[in-house]
Amino acid sequence: MWLASNADHDMKGAPMPHQMQKAIARNSLLIKSLPAQHVDAVLSKAIWKQHERGETLFIQEEVANVIHVVIDGWVKLYRVTPNGTEAVVSIFTKGESFGEAVALKNLPYPVSGMAATRCHVMHIPTSVLIDLIRHDTEVALSVLSSTFTHLHSLVAQLEQLKAQTGGQRVAEFLLDLSDCREGSCMVTLPYDKVLIAGKLGMKPESLSRAFMRLKQFGVKIEKNHALIEDIGVLQTFVDNAE
Repeated sequence: MWLASNADHDMKGAPMPHQMQKAIARNSLLIKSLPAQHVDAVLSKAIWKQHERGETLFIQEEVANVIHVVIDGWVKLYRVTPNGTEAVVSIFTKGESFGEAVALKNLPYPVSGMAATRCHVMHIPTSVLIDLIRHDTEVALSVLSSTFTHLHSLVAQLEQLKAQTGGQRVAEFLLDLSDCREGSCMVTLPYDKVLIAGKLGMKPESLSRAFMRLKQFGVKIEKNHALIEDIGVLQTFVDNAE
């Protein structure tokens, strides 16, 4: 029996209830790392928005004054090269934050941000965190912890490129998106598979071949959903070098 993800229902139905948004935000890395006594204050002063697919969140060289936390859906960060080509730098989904470093220093964004799908995003004004930092240095340590985790994630991506096959990279990507620990599961993907390919350091045609390869491990792709027959089987494939 296939299990539908919560994100799937949120994206198709009515706007997500605010209490559910707050619950997801509380589990995001940035908010979880904050001292407990400050969490409610941050959430109450945050700006909660629903962005439609293709909507611009910010543009390259615009001065950053908020930190972004994705509640559901997908956001892509990209740069436009001098010849007009769009280069995807990264994509973010449920519970992931970005923009901490540039926002806290009030620097221009080095990239542009766009909703890759319909999404809900919590925007935290930099002034809120700076005010908390002035009164409690633990908040600064929390933000540093979040930034360090982003750096660690980049290092892990480089390790994946060298140590894993394309199929293993895609399988681990799907497992990271899954809320399930065992059994069957369904995860929601961006409609534009080029985004996934860019994140995993692959060409689109290589991504297609990897999806085909994963069929033998119980993965079926249907439009923007990946159906995983058995989480354990897929995890074993990722863990075992070929």
